[in-house]
Amino acid sequence: MECQDYALNRTLERDNLNLNPLQRGGFLPLEARKALYEFSDGYSVCDYCAGRLDEVKKPSVAGFLDDMARFLNVDAVRTVHGAREGKYAVMHAICQPGDTILVDGNAHYTTHLAAERNQLNIVEVPSSGHPEYEVQPEGYREVLDELQDRGEEPSLLLLTHVDGDYGNLTDSRAVGKIARQYGIPLLLNCAYSMGRMPIDAKKLKADFVVGSGHKSMAASGPIGVLGIKEEWVDKVLQRSSSHPVKEVEMLGCTSRGAPLTTLMASLPHVIERVGNWDEEVKKTRKFVAMMEEMGGINQIGIKPTKHDLVRFETPIFHRIAENHQRKGFFLYEELKKRNIVGIKRGQTQWFKCSVYGFSTEQVDYIAHSFQKIIKEHPQ
Repeated sequence: MECQDYALNRTLERDNLNLNPLQRGGFLPLEARKALYEFSDGYSVCDYCAGRLDEVKKPSVAGFLDDMARFLNVDAVRTVHGAREGKYAVMHAICQPGDTILVDGNAHYTTHLAAERNQLNIVEVPSSGHPEYEVQPEGYREVLDELQDRGEEPSLLLLTHVDGDYGNLTDSRAVGKIARQYGIPLLLNCAYSMGRMPIDAKKLKADFVVGSGHKSMAASGPIGVLGIKEEWVDKVLQRSSSHPVKEVEMLGCTSRGAPLTTLMASLPHVIERVGNWDEEVKKTRKFVAMMEEMGGINQIGIKPTKHDLVRFETPIFHRIAENHQRKGFFLYEELKKRNIVGIKRGQTQWFKCSVYGFSTEQVDYIAHSFQKIIKEHPQ
């Protein structure tokens, strides 16, 4: 049988500046690229496994999980196939079909899918709507009181620490205090925060935290991180009755091979860059100011932004597109000419972007490129 040429090459990152918020936190440092080569074979991390991936000592998976637990200030850590799998595992372990869970109005779609797969009912804490889409911690208390008046008791609260639509950072500590007052555990979705900014689960009053290795922790995906508070460890990491060495919610073993070893190799790099978070926020705010100064471009979400992911409404580009022969594709093409990518083809009314990890000079170049596009194209 002959196969087609799948053209498995990608020069996007080598040749361009990528503004895609999904990818800014996932770039591998040199150490992780070396690990990718060394452990690219399927079950390569299992050469010295005695039955439990989290106990493997060569490479030191066990030591890595201990380091990650200290980094996040949790009592136990497991790697999973992504933040969504971490959410699913927690829901499956502590909830029963038909239970109600409370989530924020900006929750990622995978939160809804994880709940649906577990046959759970979702009640949302609404956001403030356009233009800030802010979720207020006290909204959790208000909805909890309404549910209690109806005789409903949620078995889990879930908060999206930083949402993927607007980059809004919500006060987890305040939500966690409310959760404890009502005696309900809190699951914090840190897919856009763990690995980019400091995360201290105990200070944030979270019983569980989930993160994304390929989205925010400089790893080759798919891989996620699940952190667990001590009182829930036995329940979430319950052993199998038929195969006692295996943990049921982990289906025995989770991410292994290249995703795991690149996450391990990147941890020192991630720890170092988290220490620069304040500078990243400062740089992003400067970028937002430069964009809004052009006119016809407005940041949507909480102001000033507290995260690198930002969403802009861009009526000026939409007006240009209406008169341009390439219509909605013009912005993507004009940016690509300037070696800037990450804005979706055909998108001119609004877009999300991130300058996380770029130098000050690169940020200036990106902002000036948008400015030149406006000047060169009549509305």
